[in-house]
Amino acid sequence: MSSSLPNDSSLPGEHFEVRQTSSDDDYKPDPSKSLPLSPARQALLDDIIALYSCQPTRRRVERYTPDCVYDDQFVYANDRYKMAGQWFALPKLFRESKNEAYQVVKNDPLLIQFKNEQTWTFPGGIKSTTINALVSLSLDPDSARSDFPQVKYHKDQANGKDYSHTGAGFAFKKWQADKVSGNMDSDDVQYFKKDDRGDNREDVRKYDSGTADAPKKDF
Repeated sequence: MSSSLPNDSSLPGEHFEVRQTSSDDDYKPDPSKSLPLSPARQALLDDIIALYSCQPTRRRVERYTPDCVYDDQFVYANDRYKMAGQWFALPKLFRESKNEAYQVVKNDPLLIQFKNEQTWTFPGGIKSTTINALVSLSLDPDSARSDFPQVKYHKDQANGKDYSHTGAGFAFKKWQADKVSGNMDSDDVQYFKKDDRGDNREDVRKYDSGTADAPKKDF
């Protein structure tokens, strides 16, 4: 619930994680049931969808606070410099990424959640895969009601369990996020070098399992 999210924007992104599990893995969106958003929040969602769709720009990456966290099944990036590396790398990794549909399921003062269906096409067009996921955008309290709301914590869940942030799989997804930005020859990525938190970041929140501290919710 967004009521459990902090109201203090000075806290780093790690404090804004929303944890949840679902009774099933069915996150297929139904656009006819999507909740309406204000124009400012719709613009935020449009920018996030564009990032998923291999259309990164500096302004779209600025939808995240410098101390943001991005957390999905492949990546754990814990500042905006690392986040920029991930978004600007996508067009190099995929021939195309197409948004098939989305459905906003929660629009709270500090939290937007939507079901997202994205089709990813690999180079050469030899294979495509479609992924349905639940995306949670925890908003920066200072900008949540502004014309340009920003994201503190972006979580993308493709199955019913949450992330434990432990084990070899997590170590790899954090390692690659730590390395990508510094190895990219991109003026757009290096523009965000100023947001590198270096050693000034909090420890990763770790959990006993993908269901620990993650109440079951119906989406």
